[in-house]
Amino acid sequence: MSERSKDELIDAQKQVIGILFEVIKRLQENNDLDEEYFHIVAQENKNEKRLKEILNERTENAKIVGRLLEQLEI
Repeated sequence: MSERSKDELIDAQKQVIGILFEVIKRLQENNDLDEEYFHIVAQENKNEKRLKEILNERTENAKIVGRLLEQLEI
């Protein structure tokens, strides 16, 4: 394998690792948001504004994860 091919392979591996790290980070954020969401829902005085924010953040994270995973398919 040529030196250039090795460098390209290393760069591709770094990109995959970076993408996977971001995917894991976003999924963990959604898990944290789930915990907060269910905590708020269990309370008598529900914070509707924060519930909407959580749902929006979760949706955005899911979209980003989808786009990142599409990059891995290429």
